[in-house]
Amino acid sequence: MSADTSTLSARERLVFPLDVAHRETALELVDELHEEVGVFKVGKQLFVQAGPEIVRAIQDRGGEVFLDLKFHDIPKTTALASVEAARLGVKMFTLHASGGGEMMQAASDAVDTACKAEGLSRPILLAVTVLTSLSPEDLGSVGITCSIEEHVGRLAKLACNSGMDGLVASPLEIERIRKECGPQPRLVTPGVRPLAADWGDQKRVRTPEEAIFSGADFLVVGRPIRDAENPRLAARAVLQEIETGLHRRGQKA
Repeated sequence: MSADTSTLSARERLVFPLDVAHRETALELVDELHEEVGVFKVGKQLFVQAGPEIVRAIQDRGGEVFLDLKFHDIPKTTALASVEAARLGVKMFTLHASGGGEMMQAASDAVDTACKAEGLSRPILLAVTVLTSLSPEDLGSVGITCSIEEHVGRLAKLACNSGMDGLVASPLEIERIRKECGPQPRLVTPGVRPLAADWGDQKRVRTPEEAIFSGADFLVVGRPIRDAENPRLAARAVLQEIETGLHRRGQKA
């Protein structure tokens, strides 16, 4: 399982998505924000455009990488891809929980074996439950008739019993996941927006302070930082909200 995150600083908890089309643009953002942001998320668009070298370039600049490719395939194929992610030295990467328990367990076992044999640092394996852009109506259209919260809880329990270290879920499902799975899973939470920010296409949203107080470990915040007049100042404002949430959580404990 993943290392304890209780001592992480606010900066180490802030994930910034590099949702841009070109390597040069991504690295300009890394150079601008690396003092405020601890982890940079590389998704499908940038990875397909720039390849594995973008991960190494971010790491060369002192940044940690969250590889968000959402693996979802037959167990062997997913396991092999997961080992290659570990070899890249990423801090964390994603798989779809809907790929099933066998797929997730195969990936976890393969990563464990490779890391031990090759002396690699084991990344955090994250299961994606329900995308934050989906509404109850969206789930119903693909045949899922239970509530989002129930579906998230079911997938979360499956993931936690299938070798996953953590989960990606909306901030509105944090409490349910903690109730279902306890304190151990690392929770990475998109759908986080500062109170005054535009919520964009995210439908299940909370502020950074609320998400951290509820039990999130890492927060993904993109547009409110990227689109700000001064991205560094915007990132610092998010860090202040994270600090407040951590303080409140400490008082509650």
